[in-house]
Amino acid sequence: MSSDDSGDDEAFHPLGPEAEDRYEQLLEEGDHDAELGMAMAKDAMRVTKGELSDEEFYDRYHEAVVEEFGEDDRPMADRIESAREEGRLEGALSRLGVDDDESRRNVMKKMGAGAGFLGMGAFTATNDGNEPDPSGAVQDEENGDDVQWGMALDLESCDGCLSCVVACNAEHNWNEGANWMYILAYDDGTVESPEPEEAETVRDFNYLIRPCQHCTDAPCEKVCPTTARHTREEGGLVLTDYDVCIGCRYCQVACPYGVNYFQWNDPDVPAEDLDEDMMYDQRDRWVSGRGPRGVMEKCVFDPARQDGQMGEEMVGTTACEDACPPGAIQFGDMNDPDSDPRQYLDNVPLARAREQDPDDEELQEAIAVLEEESDEMDEEEAMTLIEAEFGDEGSRFKLLEEYNTNPNVTYIGNEPGANAEQVEGPVAYEDVGMVDNRKTVLDEETVGFDGLSL
Repeated sequence: MSSDDSGDDEAFHPLGPEAEDRYEQLLEEGDHDAELGMAMAKDAMRVTKGELSDEEFYDRYHEAVVEEFGEDDRPMADRIESAREEGRLEGALSRLGVDDDESRRNVMKKMGAGAGFLGMGAFTATNDGNEPDPSGAVQDEENGDDVQWGMALDLESCDGCLSCVVACNAEHNWNEGANWMYILAYDDGTVESPEPEEAETVRDFNYLIRPCQHCTDAPCEKVCPTTARHTREEGGLVLTDYDVCIGCRYCQVACPYGVNYFQWNDPDVPAEDLDEDMMYDQRDRWVSGRGPRGVMEKCVFDPARQDGQMGEEMVGTTACEDACPPGAIQFGDMNDPDSDPRQYLDNVPLARAREQDPDDEELQEAIAVLEEESDEMDEEEAMTLIEAEFGDEGSRFKLLEEYNTNPNVTYIGNEPGANAEQVEGPVAYEDVGMVDNRKTVLDEETVGFDGLSL
């Protein structure tokens, strides 16, 4: 199945044609239609870029999804069908001369179950086709609790120590090589990283911290034929319900960032060794910790913490943030101006100074001035001292912004260019008991691309 008639010979995935070929191979090794999965992934990215509406995308694949999976439970399905049904009812009431809002409400109350019994079929034949576009409602939908969990990641502060990777694994027990968090040293032709043995300091390297971006408009969710991959109302987390996931791997192809992992074999940690409080979220859905064989996994932003199951003091934290020595990872509510990431982004040099807590008395005094706890020097002088020691903010960006997925991760520092490639960093994954899935040791079990192309 082809998504459209133009550009089919060109790779659509931002990770490049090699990654795309590997994804297609993985789908072909599975139990479901690989051609359908590739086409849906391509068009899901077109949706987020504004080249295709949600409704067009839904209609284009509805019959194929039903034929392949026996149902179409994509998260957009209920929204689109409900909007259409409401539009038909509104049109019918207008034709009956019921125009004001109060009268319409009264008629709808009287119809009650009758409308459901009819299935709105009575109004379908005379519908003039002027139905509301449900995609607008989807885009405007707010999170149920007005909280949006996200991160600010300071690449200038990251020293590549991999503490975050180790901490994530300790909390979630994912299989070796199925990293939910990566720290990638890279060259891109503009900024370069030295050879590890030639570096004077770990700060000479360029790093990319890569968790799941927890996109507000996630392409991976759009292609899921079940309700497994979904955006949770509470906190806007993009999660996978392991009990619902059928392992079709369509989400893996549709993710522009390459953060999904398929659980090929039985997990390294048996189910009886898992803590249920770390597995099930407040809705009693299994969305956290390593999954069972045959499902998709990725970074989850620690629902057990955000739901208070690890104690109220852990709400608004993640294992990777707690473990980061230089404070390069800041997690919290992106809608709260007092949260860690928002405070960090408000004044990056000052935030770095707070995290690193210098011994120099003059720098300590400058921090106190900027925090309005001292007036020993003026603010301009204090800021000059802080920037001289901790640098200015530099660039601020989100990964692959042109895809309009609206990721809830903001980066500070050098943005990898189009030709970026992973290089050897100062700390090897083996040194901390981890495995980088770009190495061939797990090539048959993980997606192992040869370079970073974000």
